[in-house]
Amino acid sequence: MLGPAEVRALAEEFGVRPTKTLGQNFVHDANTVRRIVAAAGVGPRDTVLEVGPGLGSLTLALLDVVDRVVVVEIDPKLAARLPATVAERAPGLADRLTVVGADAMRVSAAEIAGEPTALVANLPYNVAVPVLLHLFAELPSLRTALVMVQAEVADRLAAEPGSKVYGVPSAKARFFGSVRRAGAVGRNVFWPVPRVESGLVRIDAYEDPPWPTDAEHRRRVFAVIDAAFAQRRKTLRAALAGWAGSAAEAERRLRAADVDPQARGEQLPIDAFVRLAAVPPAPV
Repeated sequence: MLGPAEVRALAEEFGVRPTKTLGQNFVHDANTVRRIVAAAGVGPRDTVLEVGPGLGSLTLALLDVVDRVVVVEIDPKLAARLPATVAERAPGLADRLTVVGADAMRVSAAEIAGEPTALVANLPYNVAVPVLLHLFAELPSLRTALVMVQAEVADRLAAEPGSKVYGVPSAKARFFGSVRRAGAVGRNVFWPVPRVESGLVRIDAYEDPPWPTDAEHRRRVFAVIDAAFAQRRKTLRAALAGWAGSAAEAERRLRAADVDPQARGEQLPIDAFVRLAAVPPAPV
């Protein structure tokens, strides 16, 4: 594990200064790291994908319990240093680590060794949701995810239909699996100390997906979700008028999907959005 002194010493050693642009806040509390690994529920059969490993605190804890850790790191200095940190502090586990120098927003399955079964990460707060959705879309082998994000984002991801904070992230995350809060994380376990509280979110992928998960179907479902929440105060009949071509056509599709045209987006569970996306346009 890397404590506060070790984290700062490593950063100073190779000239790393945490940046807001990359959303870098390094965890230095051993208990927090252990709690993340425990909440993830990973073990010897898992290949874990970690995004933004930073100086390696979580990486070292994961290597101790799983078969392999594949990390994606956009910062070239951090990507280059991580193997040496692991070799110095856990030489017997160094062969379990693979480092991919890439942007997690754009990394492809072809760039990632093996088939990761779990995502465990302290995600960069400014891009947490897009990264999470991209990785689930790109890596169908993922069965679980345990991610640390800004507390407000955690609330949105885990929100249920009908909640004031239920929205685009909530619905899109549920396209891939069940979502729940898995704990809170205080600010003082990071360096530098962020201005916001953090939260843990767990996603468990559907064992038998209840709808097609191919890219084209996902694109259609996500388009409906985006349209429904673009004007959240409007009824779905009005909010989906642009998506459907007219308010009348939106109402026809809503009724065909067994959805009340007077409902609002925040009331709809993910399966309702999936049904809507499946309704074909009216014949011309």
